[in-house]
Amino acid sequence: MKKAIVFKNVKKNFGKLEALKGIDLTIEEGEFFGLLGPNGAGKSTLINILAGLAKPSSGSSKVMGYDVIQDYQYARRSLGIVPQELVFDPFFNVREMLQFQAGYFGKGRENDDWIDEVIEGLDLKDKANTNMRMLSGGMKRRALIAQALVHKPPVIVLDEPTAGVDVELRKRLWQFIKKLNQKGHTIVLTTHYLEEAETLCSRIAMMDQGKVVALDKTKNLLKRFSAKNLNLRLDLKGKKIPVSIKNLMQNLDHHSISFLIEEIVEVEFIIGELKKSKIKILDMDLTNSDLEIVFLKLTGSKK
Repeated sequence: MKKAIVFKNVKKNFGKLEALKGIDLTIEEGEFFGLLGPNGAGKSTLINILAGLAKPSSGSSKVMGYDVIQDYQYARRSLGIVPQELVFDPFFNVREMLQFQAGYFGKGRENDDWIDEVIEGLDLKDKANTNMRMLSGGMKRRALIAQALVHKPPVIVLDEPTAGVDVELRKRLWQFIKKLNQKGHTIVLTTHYLEEAETLCSRIAMMDQGKVVALDKTKNLLKRFSAKNLNLRLDLKGKKIPVSIKNLMQNLDHHSISFLIEEIVEVEFIIGELKKSKIKILDMDLTNSDLEIVFLKLTGSKK
């Protein structure tokens, strides 16, 4: 089995800024892989290098065994990228855009059946003859996914594809992408929706400040960081949360508050401190760790 993507000691400097500090990362063929990290972690720079849009300061990158610089034509044919930005040609309708994109890869009318299948799979049939600039944001997002798939690449990179998309559309997009993965396509996903990565990705790399700070199967990451969330609904009535427990707080939303718990004794301490301040607890539950807890522990940053 080929390695779908291989980064070997990839570094990238912008003047004195080290955007990537020696990335070593291998993604297996057929994986649904998550690439996560806070803004500025280096994810987009890494994707741009993979796509040939940026040149690394040192190191190498390969797609399906092809070096993205030395074998760029074969590497580019093996890769489909859905960009984070809504970039499109305003002079074409959806079908024309897809046919034009297919032409870049030497595919002519024989590719029309696949274009029809992609249009159908992404619920674009009713918009196939609509000019791109007339589409809603969600429809443009679907069209860009279709554009990335038009040459049947074995590796698909989705850079925050559901940002700003409504919940129903998000579900439909993932149903289609999951089917592609089941058919053997390698999927690489960057997302700020951590529950999305937790549900879809079998393995995850977390980046921070130009480095990979964690790399493991999703279930193993959750097991390694077994902290819990204590969720409380409080009757504050003008009272303030005690300073003694503020360092454990994750968020405060009106009268609901979450605490990161590593030991059960901390639950007793928090409840005791709230009672001392005469803050009434209206509801309470304790939930298991999720990717957001892992993310916070590794990067010290929220999504």
